[in-house]
Amino acid sequence: MGSDKRKRLMGLILVFFVCLGCISTPFQCFASFPDELRLFTGQGRELRLSMPVHAQVTVDPDIVKVNGVARHSFQVDLNRPISLESNHSGETKLQLRLFGKIPLKTVRVNVMPDLKVIPGGQTIGVKIKSDGIMVVGHHLVTVAPDKKVSPGEEAKIQIGDLITSIDGAYINDVTKVADIVKKAGEQNKPLALKIRRNNQQIDAEIRPAFDTFDKAYRLGLYIRDSAAGVGTLTFYAPDQGVYGALGHVITDMDTQTPISVGDGQIVHSNVTSIAKSQNGEPGEKRAHFFNESKVLGNIEKNTSFGIFGKMYDAPDHGLAKEAIPVAFAEEVKEGPAQIYTVVSGQKVEKFDIEVVHVSKQDFPATKGMVIKITDPRLLEKTGGIVQGMSGSPIIQNGKMIGAVTHVFVNDPTSGYGCFIEWMLQDAGVVLNPNEKQNLKAG
Repeated sequence: MGSDKRKRLMGLILVFFVCLGCISTPFQCFASFPDELRLFTGQGRELRLSMPVHAQVTVDPDIVKVNGVARHSFQVDLNRPISLESNHSGETKLQLRLFGKIPLKTVRVNVMPDLKVIPGGQTIGVKIKSDGIMVVGHHLVTVAPDKKVSPGEEAKIQIGDLITSIDGAYINDVTKVADIVKKAGEQNKPLALKIRRNNQQIDAEIRPAFDTFDKAYRLGLYIRDSAAGVGTLTFYAPDQGVYGALGHVITDMDTQTPISVGDGQIVHSNVTSIAKSQNGEPGEKRAHFFNESKVLGNIEKNTSFGIFGKMYDAPDHGLAKEAIPVAFAEEVKEGPAQIYTVVSGQKVEKFDIEVVHVSKQDFPATKGMVIKITDPRLLEKTGGIVQGMSGSPIIQNGKMIGAVTHVFVNDPTSGYGCFIEWMLQDAGVVLNPNEKQNLKAG
């Protein structure tokens, strides 16, 4: 056999053994072994390497016990599961060394204070007031029989702008604008505006024009200061007194820009009927505000993951009265789960779904998982996911893992969900990594 043929044969044999090793159980277990592990206090986790050897394990026993042993360093059998039990919040490193000397694996273990929340599912009424005056359109002012102008367009004010002050005074009430415009018009003075546009502050000047048809001074702008609608409560964190709802940002219906919150309230809402979803046409919950005098909570934030604020009392009509654990993003698995939501009146019910895909997310993003409604009752009642269902909590293996966010228009039985972890960060219940670094630096 020639030397070239021998080299090719040896190469094929080497490739074969490499492929064989890659599909072996120890290799796959090692590849899936985490570099970082997060636990809540009192939680446990099993890790598997499935390697027929012993190793020296080193860890801080005040934070984590290994295989029930509270010692700093001892031998473990890597052919058996490594059981971790968290004791106290803090950070430690779990190090594995072969023969006590050769580094095999180091896992950063971060134990956080225990956190449980009460799952929602209730339909709520949302009344939100913007942190300024929203510009939602332009219009022409008739200043002469043959002449029309738009002071707003001439001042280069854009649709989606948020007017935060007029002549140095904070403004977020459209009912006060008419008097301000009238006074400036009669004095033939321009108005100095401060505008928030794409998170930037802009100064502008606008001169009111007298509308000869309406006999009033106008800015040539369509403006709005509030919005209202219905959605679903996701969770209530009793220890912190805060809630999260909706699972997605509230945008202005005309400009499609996120509403910057100045103030707001959530109230009870009653589902009166359901318009079923069909392919190409998402349905909706039809509901009305109920007992508006009883305010459930305020609205302090409107983010990509929903609305958040203080809740004054534990919510009524819930399916679960007791708080349940929450899952980190990496704990969510493909498989069966449930959602809590209302399809009639104020009664929260549990319905079966399937988590069909889970995205790996190291940073907050809205499309964390793809879910599919499998419950025959819910499919019969709603046709799948409908508008107003967003925010419905998703429960898997006794833990809250996320919330419903969007429906697939062409397949309303399926849609997206976000991880509960990101909602808890926006609610201020869980610190995000950047906040932790800032605290350490301080």
